[in-house]
Amino acid sequence: MKLYDTLIQESLEMVEKAGVQRLSLSGDLPLWETEKEQRLIFQKDMAYELGGSGLPAVSGLAFTSRPAACDEILLCGPDLPRVQTDSPYARLTLIHMEDGDFQDSQKAYQLLRRIEYTRYHVYPRGFMMRISTSAGREPVRVSREALRDGLDFARVGQLFLRAYHEHPQVRAVKLLFITAPDFPYERLAEKTSKMEAVTGSLDQIFHNLVMDCRSCSLKPVCDEVEGLRELHFARQAR
Repeated sequence: MKLYDTLIQESLEMVEKAGVQRLSLSGDLPLWETEKEQRLIFQKDMAYELGGSGLPAVSGLAFTSRPAACDEILLCGPDLPRVQTDSPYARLTLIHMEDGDFQDSQKAYQLLRRIEYTRYHVYPRGFMMRISTSAGREPVRVSREALRDGLDFARVGQLFLRAYHEHPQVRAVKLLFITAPDFPYERLAEKTSKMEAVTGSLDQIFHNLVMDCRSCSLKPVCDEVEGLRELHFARQAR
């Protein structure tokens, strides 16, 4: 799976240029508590909102068959205990899988969708995500109580890693949290928007919704992303 690779590389270059730290994956601390469903955090109970007050709140997810030795949680900017007020925010998730998992294109697409939906079903206590893929935003309310109990990005990230690894095809996950005030969030949002567009193009291709490229609203995506057009033509030929 190389459809997302250019977007992944460009995004990682932006993050590395801004400076990142690797958070500990140590199992010494108990796993942070999860809720069975999203629990509301009211304004009176929250410490701040990541992406609140009209600030950026970027979310993106991409897949790759590039090898990865292990899981990683990366942070660019202050960790949750150091954030004092509403802050810009981004979360980028990169899923590493084996190239052989994509041999059957129809099954591969269904697998990608199942893995993608995982992000809607992780509910860390005191970390209320309000994901809107249509708007490309993911603001998060963080509760004062959770911060007092030790909530940080390492603990949030470990819950996501565990959830993604419930899919046996997932070999490794790179999870990036960004809170740096001077990070180029708009540029990253352009990349994550294209990642979502690639997934949307796959949806149209595998459901045969549009067979004429001239009438497809996603034509610019296929023109730009290497491999999408070939995949579409291959499906048409069946």
